[in-house]
Amino acid sequence: MTTDLAALKAHNLARWQQAKLTRDFSVAVRRLAVRKPRYQAVSAQTGVPWYVIAVIHERESSQSWSASLAQGDPWDRVSIHVPAGRGPFKSWEDAAVDALVNCSPYPSRWKDWSIGGTLTLLEQYNGLGYAGRSVPSPYVWAGTDQYRSGKYVRDGVYDPAVVDRQLGCAGLLLAMKELDASIFPTIPSVPSVPPPSQATPTPRPSIAHPAKGSIGDLVAGLVRAVVLTFKRS
Repeated sequence: MTTDLAALKAHNLARWQQAKLTRDFSVAVRRLAVRKPRYQAVSAQTGVPWYVIAVIHERESSQSWSASLAQGDPWDRVSIHVPAGRGPFKSWEDAAVDALVNCSPYPSRWKDWSIGGTLTLLEQYNGLGYAGRSVPSPYVWAGTDQYRSGKYVRDGVYDPAVVDRQLGCAGLLLAMKELDASIFPTIPSVPSVPPPSQATPTPRPSIAHPAKGSIGDLVAGLVRAVVLTFKRS
């Protein structure tokens, strides 16, 4: 069954707006932030935001620099897990570029780096099995109140009772955003209507200011005409 990515983006954005951290992310996000220049070097070659590369690295291999970004296998030998048959590579960076450019879901081709779009790309990176079950992906939401339990313990085998103990990508990004303003740069806000206290008040009808079209308005017009005639005479 094909997943509706537009609907998944909306679900992920709604979850982000409500999410609260339920675990301590501080140690992990500081460790990731320290290596920002290294992630930026890969970002420059792929177009994938550095913070997306960072959280994938944490999720796939707990930020091991000897493991490939694609699936956590050693990058200096041929990978055996999906995507299998990649490598060997000369460096972690070379393996990371290959994972982002040449491996599904091809993050370098992704164009929507809004919050909802980013979280949906990260969910695709792990697989859409959770979306097919209409449950939050632990790859994205573990460690937040949007996730309770449920995990694919091996290919095609889902256990609703298992709790994913790794930190999820959304929680990592939420915590990292507190450290670095370049994560999800501010989106221009929609201009709002000024509150009543700031709007120019409309005067209420009175003798001095009768409502347009009323008898008072007609009388006031006659008086103005008489006065104007008197002044000219």
